[in-house]
Amino acid sequence: MSPAAYAVLDLDAVQHNLAKVRSCAPGAKVMALVKANGYGHGMLRIAEALHNTDAFAVARADEGIRLRKAGLKNRIAVLEGFICAAEVNDLLEYQLEPVLHSFSQLEILEARKEQEALTVWLKIDTGMNRLGFKAKDFSAVYERLKRCAIVRQPVNLMTHLANADDKNDDMTLKQILQFNQTVAAYPGQRSIANSAGILGWPQSLTDWVRPGVMLYGISPFPDSTGQELGLKPVMSLHSRLIAVKQIEAGETVGYGGRWMCDKSTALGVVAIGYGDGYPRYANTGTPVLVNGKRVPLIGRVSMDMITVDLATQPDAKPGDKVTLWGEGLPVEEIALGAETIPYALVCGITQRVQIIEN
Repeated sequence: MSPAAYAVLDLDAVQHNLAKVRSCAPGAKVMALVKANGYGHGMLRIAEALHNTDAFAVARADEGIRLRKAGLKNRIAVLEGFICAAEVNDLLEYQLEPVLHSFSQLEILEARKEQEALTVWLKIDTGMNRLGFKAKDFSAVYERLKRCAIVRQPVNLMTHLANADDKNDDMTLKQILQFNQTVAAYPGQRSIANSAGILGWPQSLTDWVRPGVMLYGISPFPDSTGQELGLKPVMSLHSRLIAVKQIEAGETVGYGGRWMCDKSTALGVVAIGYGDGYPRYANTGTPVLVNGKRVPLIGRVSMDMITVDLATQPDAKPGDKVTLWGEGLPVEEIALGAETIPYALVCGITQRVQIIEN
């Protein structure tokens, strides 16, 4: 039986996108982000497709443990680090590399007696104001880490760019300058660049880069698509028409009657909705491909269904293929129609969507 909603993954595109990273940052090692279930693509399958990356990055230790249990040998950084001594035990057992961002973490490490057992990334907050030590505290923290028996020396150094997706915002240059000035006199591998940094801010390229969304073929910039940047989209999302019916002028469609028909038209019902991960707040007019041709979304998105105006496709019939994003319809465009970001769309695919590897 064919699935109602399914996502096709082009795993060759992952390697293409990794090659793009390396071409943009030829002197850097690559830490590939596979957190959040590989941005909705499946963490383990993406990690296996990226087997030749230098390292992986995950948000939480349990994600790193899953990678280790699956047999991945690459270095793995844990971006949220740890919050208790028990989690340090897990980091040691599975040889995960925590990001250190708070004094409470530092105190936990100072109490450990193991000798040079843990590789650590020290995070400096240069303006994101989320995780990390302020520049004024860096020297003292670094010196304390040098005295931690458990920490391998020298520690690695990183920061995170807050506004790099806006190429006209000079905050990124200020962050880079502050980071470089703060760490100038200290040893250790450096890492600044995320996807937007890699593609738009060559000043952010250091020893390590941390690509995320670009590995999945998606642009980090709101004014371009991944394909326009030389990337290949990994995921396409599909369904099928399950009904075609005629509606007349004055009739409304869907919950709340948000959309009213102004003339007689053919309406198509597609077997996908927010229960599958299609965005609940996609606006009327958001494009959908039916048999490869664009038609507009009409009415509210339901849990299991959406409705489209088939006025331009009078021959459409139940069973016809529908593409929600994919070839000819970039996910970035759907994000604009839903007033969200493409990250949220691919991460939001639910378990009932069948995954097909191409």
